[in-house]
Amino acid sequence: MRKFLVVQTAFLGDAVLVTSILEKLHTFHPDARIDLVVRKGNDGLFVGHPFIHTLHVWNKREGKTRALFRLIGRLRDTRYDHIINAQRFLSTGLMTVLARGAEQVGYAKNPLSFLFTRRVQHVIGDGRHEVDRLNALIEHLTDGSRPMPRLHPTAKDRAKVNALLKIHLQGHTSYVCIAPASVWFTKQWPEHKWIELAKVLSRTNQVFLLGAPADSPIARRIIAATNRGVDLTQELNLLESAALMQGAAMNYVNDSAPLHIASAMNAPVTAVFCSTVPAFGFGPLQANGRVVETKEELDCRPCGLHGHKACPKGHFRCALGIEVSEAGS
Repeated sequence: MRKFLVVQTAFLGDAVLVTSILEKLHTFHPDARIDLVVRKGNDGLFVGHPFIHTLHVWNKREGKTRALFRLIGRLRDTRYDHIINAQRFLSTGLMTVLARGAEQVGYAKNPLSFLFTRRVQHVIGDGRHEVDRLNALIEHLTDGSRPMPRLHPTAKDRAKVNALLKIHLQGHTSYVCIAPASVWFTKQWPEHKWIELAKVLSRTNQVFLLGAPADSPIARRIIAATNRGVDLTQELNLLESAALMQGAAMNYVNDSAPLHIASAMNAPVTAVFCSTVPAFGFGPLQANGRVVETKEELDCRPCGLHGHKACPKGHFRCALGIEVSEAGS
């Protein structure tokens, strides 16, 4: 039996997208053992996963370096046939090399890639989606077709969502989800735009506000301003949110993790891109996804891959120039 280890300890959206190669490896090697390493906080995506054998969680808050080498010690015991590193950072390079797999695959940008047995290029803006760049890591083990991410909410997750819908639909026959927050200010459509959109949407749909518990303040302000909607930021875990998004008439998101959750659930999504651009390779993957962005040609856009805590130019026209009518159409 082949033994695969996939390593992705970056942010939530990255963990969602890496499911694309988990799915494809399982399709081509259905009898193989597939293990995964993620950071603490992203492990909720994989509760009850149907074919992940072992989920390894790197809890950086326990002491980043100490926890890393403790994890590496556990990985060495398995003696993997293939270690696939989906990141470009030193810590995962150490993990890949020291876990002693027979084959070690990773991106050439990783500082320790010279020690890998197989290196592939990762170029942002090369016209490919991130899942295609991920596929480059396993193409020699599968084929050249695009892999698609997928999440697996459990029956318990879906039962909770159904119970919430019975309570909160309140006579509506359909609902929409809004995930208004982002870690980065310049990747988040301004709050007053979300309020205006929620007012329009709530005329015909129940509106659910999604996000992490820390996003509850913005969700509550949107609800207070519209006098409509339900804040679920502290009610649903990651897989429950995914199940809710799957049944929505539309999901409205920033260029952030909920966009990729929608793609993984084949859920309809409208993604608002402010300072970043779809050409980076992180746009919707399904036919029911659409992108909304400013029509104005700005020489400062994009201003970076990950966004900023404030607009470098001070005007934030990449976000303010997006009309609510465009997003809600």
